Parts: sequence; structure tokens; C-alpha cells
Amino acid sequence: MDKILRGVMRYRNSCRTEMVEQFIHVRDNPVPTAVFFCCVDSRMLPTRFTQTNVGDMFIVRNAGNLIPHSALFRTDTISTEPATLELGCVLNSVRHIIVCGHSDCKAMNMLYDLRNAEASSLNNLRLSPMKAWLCRHGKSSLEKFGDFNEKGCEHPLTFLAETPMKRFVAYIDLKNRFSITDKLSQISCLQQVQNIASYTFLKKGLEDGSIRIHAMWFDIYTGDIFFFSRRDRKSVV
Repeated sequence: MDKILRGVMRYRNSCRTEMVEQFIHVRDNPVPTAVFFCCVDSRMLPTRFTQTNVGDMFIVRNAGNLIPHSALFRTDTISTEPATLELGCVLNSVRHIIVCGHSDCKAMNMLYDLRNAEASSLNNLRLSPMKAWLCRHGKSSLEKFGDFNEKGCEHPLTFLAETPMKRFVAYIDLKNRFSITDKLSQISCLQQVQNIASYTFLKKGLEDGSIRIHAMWFDIYTGDIFFFSRRDRKSVV
């Protein structure tokens, strides 16, 4: 806590005036360009590795950068992810949605372990909000990962895209550079593109191209940022 308080004091004495000026400018000229989903991992600093500033992005962070599929939407259990999609893309006309996964993701490590029936038992889920979250919203990623494990990296996976008639295929880690849980993380990142496209309030924008969904993946130990290229059918630096 001392470190945080010292940081607040430095902020007051150094960059406070500049930030307030930026806040005032954004208030009068709001032009956010993206809704950005990433993990809560303390090593993930999205404004730093995207070099963005005040007012540039709506940022949503959760365990595993998961976006619930619309089929799981219930008015009594609504979560912030679809609400932020509506706030950004419908109410503020943001054109770009970015899902950013990362290496050595503790949530993805746990999701991988939840393939075990005992680990994902109802009793364990009742005791662990984290496991319950991952089981509910990471199940589709695990299913895709199962296909990947069965077929191997030389066979692409298929994901639904912006419309029900559109699909894209993806090769995962063709050079076999990453760990098995990092591969799951990359698959899950692409699965979130499919989940986002399931919301009807985004349908018009996705169909006419005024809203675009992107997937990126950050290797925290090298600093490399991989963007998924639909043309190349793989993630590229």
C-alpha cells in the first residue's frame, strides 16, 4: 500500500496538471477509437504496450479476457462485458473491438486444469467464483482446444465471424513455440471474437463493416505482440 500512496503523491506533484488538461480536452472532444478487452493480470499494462492515452479506449479487464456469449445472457445475471460493448459501440460509435490475450495467463492455466471432472465438479464451482466463471464462459474455448489437441497444429480451427454466414480459419502456433496453456490462451482469444459477434445490438455494424473485431496476443516474456491476420490465417508479429 505504501508504494501506491507514494505513487499518488508523485502524481500530484508531477503529472496531475497535464492529465487534467487531457481530461478537459476529452470531455469537449470525445473520440474513443476502441473497446479493449484484456486480462486482470497485474503484468498486463494495455495503455503502455498500445501507447494509448486518456480517452482513446474503453478498457474492460477480467480473469482470462473472456466475453460471455449472448446465449448466456440473462437479465438477472448481466455482466459488464456486453454492457461495455453497447456503451462503446452503440452509444459512442466506437468502430473497433479488440480482444487481447497473453502468455502465462493464470486464468488459462486454471481453465486447462478444469478439463478434469473433479476440478470442475459442482461442489468445487460453488467454492470458487474463479472456477465457476471459467467453466461457464471458457467452456467453448476448451471445446475448440479439444479439437486442436485431437487434430494437431497443422490443421486449422474454424470460428464464426461477424455474421452467421461468415467464418474464419486459424492455425495455432504452427512453429510450436508456446506452451500448451499458451496455445489454449490463443484459441480462447479467437473464441471471444465469435462470442462478441453473437450480440444482436452489434449486428448492423458488423454486417455493414462499421464495427470490426480484432484479436491480439501479448507475449509478456518477449514483449512481442501478435495480431491475428485473417488473410494469413494465423497470428503475426
